[in-house]
Amino acid sequence: MQLRPITWDRLAEALADHLHAQVPADGSSWLKAAVDGAPAARTGEFAALVAAALKLRGRTVHVVDTEGFLRPASLRFEYGKQDPDTYFEGWFDTGALWREVFGPLEAGGGGRVLPDIWNPATDRATRSPYVQLPPGGVLLVHGPLLFGRWFPFDLTVHVRLSPGALARRTDEGEQWMLPAFVRYEDEVDPSEAADVVVRADDARHPAWTGLPDR
Repeated sequence: MQLRPITWDRLAEALADHLHAQVPADGSSWLKAAVDGAPAARTGEFAALVAAALKLRGRTVHVVDTEGFLRPASLRFEYGKQDPDTYFEGWFDTGALWREVFGPLEAGGGGRVLPDIWNPATDRATRSPYVQLPPGGVLLVHGPLLFGRWFPFDLTVHVRLSPGALARRTDEGEQWMLPAFVRYEDEVDPSEAADVVVRADDARHPAWTGLPDR
């Protein structure tokens, strides 16, 4: 994999230009993009940069943090609060993401999506109001373990940390998650699955693979 140095701002601009020129692959009226990465990769910060760059190009953007689509604690912690296999397989409510986010943005859909569904701090439904994403809008989803779930993304970005960098930058209370990301590498191979890979071992000096040819 050949990587070229770039700044986060320039990277966001390049991705925004690419998305602005794209047509949804599923025949719908909305583009759908992913920024995948472990919590230590801080995907939310980069997603915000891409969203800002898209808005400057006249696009309406709806950013979804998968942290807002966690399953209830009774399901997440069924096998303990620090079980990496459960984190990998069952922490995120993929059914709700399909139903409340991706479904409304399919061809013929109404574009009315939920920004989140569950508050992990209170372990209660958020009851957030629906958001209307107009035709031509862009859905930008960020968070961990996004690939291998058949989500209909038009562009996928994986923010990669080497095992050493991931261990160093993961908070002490989240070190138990690390085997889940080893499994993700083994079973999903996100660097191969993504359209764009960004190496972020040094958060100040990212490098990337460039944009896909298609």
